[in-house]
Amino acid sequence: MHRMRRQLIVMVKEPRPGRVKTRLGRDIGMTAAAWWFRHQVARLLREVEDPRWHLSLAVSPDRAGLQSRFWPAHLPRLPQGPGNLGDRMGRLLRGAPPGPVCVIGADIPGIRAAHVARAFDALGRHDAVFGPAHDGGYWLVGLRRTQRVPTTLFDGVRWSSEHALDDTARSLGGQSVALIDRLQDVDTVADLAR
Repeated sequence: MHRMRRQLIVMVKEPRPGRVKTRLGRDIGMTAAAWWFRHQVARLLREVEDPRWHLSLAVSPDRAGLQSRFWPAHLPRLPQGPGNLGDRMGRLLRGAPPGPVCVIGADIPGIRAAHVARAFDALGRHDAVFGPAHDGGYWLVGLRRTQRVPTTLFDGVRWSSEHALDDTARSLGGQSVALIDRLQDVDTVADLAR
């Protein structure tokens, strides 16, 4: 039987001062925060580009990101589109080609290809997978997609709170969920120090 191709989508923003990592920018300056993000994304992409899955970038803002010279030209780009984080991730998960798909953030320095491989392996036994973050959110969400992605996915999620992971899992309506490695995202200078 033909195995469907695994899809990994990395959500990125154009690394412009004052438009990316603004909470970090309040601590270290907007230019330094944008510089950190640009170099963090470059390192992350080198780490997670792997023949075991197809790697794409979900870019924001849509038009500038699709044409940006900041990101590697060989990687396919998708517009994130409008709305909150749940709206954007929902579109990415529903719009990906058939098969398992994982979406990750770009501001997690600890991500390695092995973490992504564990997430896809978990989707062999579960409907959904999350990579929890220390703040109650998550750095990865993945779906096996053997059934339609529920339109209620991400409904009622309290974003940027300690409830984001629990709220999202609840929005899956009883589908089986796996948790993989807990990693640290970077929103503030304290996170960066860790």
